[in-house]
Amino acid sequence: MIPRHDPRLKAFGSDNYAGVHPDILQAIAAANGGHQVAYGDDVYTEAMRQVFQRHFGETAQAWPVFNGTAANVVSLRAMTAPWEAVICAESAHINTDEGGAPEVAGGIKLLTVPTPDGKLTPELIDRQAWGFGDVHRAQPKVVSVSNVTELGTVYTPDELAEVCAHAHGLGLTVHLDGSRLTNAAAALDVPLRALSTDAGVDVLSFGGTKIGLLYGEAVVVLDPDAATGVDYLRKTYMQLSSKMRFVSVQFEALLSGDLWLRNARHANAMARRLAAAVEGVPGVRLSRAVEANAVFAVLPADVADRLRKRFRFYTWDESTGEVRWMCAFDTTEEDVDAFAAALAEEAAASPS
Repeated sequence: MIPRHDPRLKAFGSDNYAGVHPDILQAIAAANGGHQVAYGDDVYTEAMRQVFQRHFGETAQAWPVFNGTAANVVSLRAMTAPWEAVICAESAHINTDEGGAPEVAGGIKLLTVPTPDGKLTPELIDRQAWGFGDVHRAQPKVVSVSNVTELGTVYTPDELAEVCAHAHGLGLTVHLDGSRLTNAAAALDVPLRALSTDAGVDVLSFGGTKIGLLYGEAVVVLDPDAATGVDYLRKTYMQLSSKMRFVSVQFEALLSGDLWLRNARHANAMARRLAAAVEGVPGVRLSRAVEANAVFAVLPADVADRLRKRFRFYTWDESTGEVRWMCAFDTTEEDVDAFAAALAEEAAASPS
């Protein structure tokens, strides 16, 4: 097979752009050969379950799925009845970037709240946590938070614990969209369970693709009383992999040692390096604090358009000119420095 791209070229559009970590590819190859029972009754999936329990506690139950949208939809559907609803930040991925999947595929009502930084607080939750017993209103049931948030911010363990305690006090359960949970844990230098199980999260969508997997996310139920029917819902939503061993072995390789932590720390460090490198470029303003592996900045549209021809990235807010640059586990210092130099060149060429 002849490569159809130059593997030396990197982009800053998304950590999904990155390839597969070599250790993950080796794990897939090690699981190949011979026959294993299909649909999850294999030795690799059993090992994966045990690895998740070591990180999240003995009651944690993990179900691999193909992608993050499915992880979120299956999780939230398992946590809600048809008449119940999910409270989330207006900027949450489930509201802005799932193509309507929670509503269309899951039939789930989202009750959104504007937030300045992508985070929910008890006070913000209360804006939608009302109307209990009112037959005319979808009944609030779940609070869904993201860590890292869509705006690149990170909940601390105390912030999450406060959200969970408040939600539970209202009779609500808590879902965590953890597509970048590894980056959050690495940024705070805490175990994964500190931002999930120990904080009181009930169900977790755990991300793998952004941190080095070929494909695969997981629905992780931390409180068995908070979700029902995940086995059946995973099949209903077309997420039951027949050759599941190849999904499961990736999580085993990622989580059995410190690969998840090394990858996340590196991606976060490259984001900090990028922010420092572009901070002094004329016409460029960092618009948000760098807390994990995302850098947000505002720059002139013409500069962004020219730079995008050299390095792909996305405009986050057309009205303000805010862009987002993402770093991945395979982003190098040379990649960052080349991008910063290109930005400086394009900024210098911009009419004053």
